[in-house]
Amino acid sequence: MSSTPPPSSRPSGPSRARRLPLAGVLRPGKPSDIWFKPASSVVIATAIPNLTLLALGRLDLVMYTMAGSFCALYTHNLPYAARARALAGVVAGMLASVGIAMVAASLTTSAAVLVAVGSLLAAAQKTLCDATRIGPPGHLIFTFISSATLFAPQDIGQVPGHLALTLGAGAIAWLVGMAPALLRPHGPERRATARALCAAAAYAEAAGPDRERARPGAAAAVHAAWQSLLATGARTAARRALERLVIRAEDALAAPSAADPAQLRSWAAGLRGTGAVPRPGGVRPGAEDELLGVEAELAARSPKGALWRRLGPGSPLLPIALRTAVGCALAGYASLALGVGRPYWALVTAASLYQANVTLTWNRGVQRVVGNLVGVLAFAAIVPLAHLSHAALILCCLALAFGAEALIGRNYWLGTVCVTPMALLVTEFARFQQPGGLILDRVVDTFVGALLGIVAAIAVTNRRAADHIELAIDAADRARARAEHALAAPRPDPGTLRPARRDLTAALVDLRTAHDAAAGEWWQRALPDQRVMAAEQAGHRTLAATVRGTRLGEHVRV
Repeated sequence: MSSTPPPSSRPSGPSRARRLPLAGVLRPGKPSDIWFKPASSVVIATAIPNLTLLALGRLDLVMYTMAGSFCALYTHNLPYAARARALAGVVAGMLASVGIAMVAASLTTSAAVLVAVGSLLAAAQKTLCDATRIGPPGHLIFTFISSATLFAPQDIGQVPGHLALTLGAGAIAWLVGMAPALLRPHGPERRATARALCAAAAYAEAAGPDRERARPGAAAAVHAAWQSLLATGARTAARRALERLVIRAEDALAAPSAADPAQLRSWAAGLRGTGAVPRPGGVRPGAEDELLGVEAELAARSPKGALWRRLGPGSPLLPIALRTAVGCALAGYASLALGVGRPYWALVTAASLYQANVTLTWNRGVQRVVGNLVGVLAFAAIVPLAHLSHAALILCCLALAFGAEALIGRNYWLGTVCVTPMALLVTEFARFQQPGGLILDRVVDTFVGALLGIVAAIAVTNRRAADHIELAIDAADRARARAEHALAAPRPDPGTLRPARRDLTAALVDLRTAHDAAAGEWWQRALPDQRVMAAEQAGHRTLAATVRGTRLGEHVRV
């Protein structure tokens, strides 16, 4: 079997602008299968400190406890062993963000300086959240909290006490995030395995071009399942059973015509709840030997090295960081020039837009504007109820927080319909205000932040996106060569073959991600589409061979 892609010179061509779409930007999609977990977690983590402050008559301190409470939105896809570390990191990041904002606010009252600090903080938060791949809601919560804190009156002597409130609420959020482990200790990896099985079943059922389109998503789901299992810690009996199921999903990707989609979905259904993990029979020869090498692969991984590669020179994250800093600064200063009392709203609006490329940033801008406009109407309807009492205000905020998480997975603008009135109500905890002024400021800042945020995204070009494709192609070719070398041995060693297959899968997923990101950039030279397709096809053939344990010289039917 030949899996060497045809040689091709690096394409060159004139830069061209891509169209920014409108169709489908506001169309609702399917909600996340675990939307209720962050929704219920943030309600519980917020209710405990807020009701405590209500009983103490100190609702003016809610902003500092909410900073810690909102950490409960993160890490719900991670296994609990990894979640404990990651969620602690989120709390530490929130403490650092709030601490910097409070110190800056206590040292200066210059709005121009505070906008500059907020813009740099937003860029740093965006870059670190993307580099660590912490997942939704990403940098937005950090930016929202730290930007609001920048413009809250602060005395340097109050900083330790306010940070203690944030830390205490963050500890509650950590406990809330970890609590489900008591009832379903393998829940996250069970869900990841079920997604891989369902994606493999959909791939096996598809035919022709539909199968080709389904392949990247199925490969990504299988890769995510392995990543989840590798992060679980000790290899328990349940984890070994889950590994065997993921092997079955890999088998379906290698030989879709021989797969049984109904059986794959039946196993996925069996992973719901707390029952025993399904135990498929007839696992292919060599699979048990492969599983014995999982710990060796995990020990060889270097998370710090991977993080440095994502942040080092030439990283595709750096132009996005520059876009964030420039866009937030432009939005904040424009808001100041217009005399808006809360420039951080414009700054946060700009920060919320930045995605992997200009096209996705444009989509987010449209969604943000529509969601905010509908949201201020919702605020106008809700505020009379919220003004009945401080208890009613707290209940309204909790309901909106739940609604935001319930809707945001369907489309960002739907979630923003709840986020906008919640953000406006948060300003009411210190004292009730006239809603008309809040609504006007929010509408102005929405348009200012969205417009200047998109202008910055277009102006700050990301020519590295195409370079990153070249690097991703080279990485995929190297990973494929390593897998082929492992296969070429007279008796392939499963302990060598298994990590080679994982590396190749990860390289192909990264290649597809890099291509999709570059394809949505505004000004970009011609992309090497044919080389990407050839690298993917060659990689998929080699993956099929590694899954089946065949030699390169044997015929592999893909």
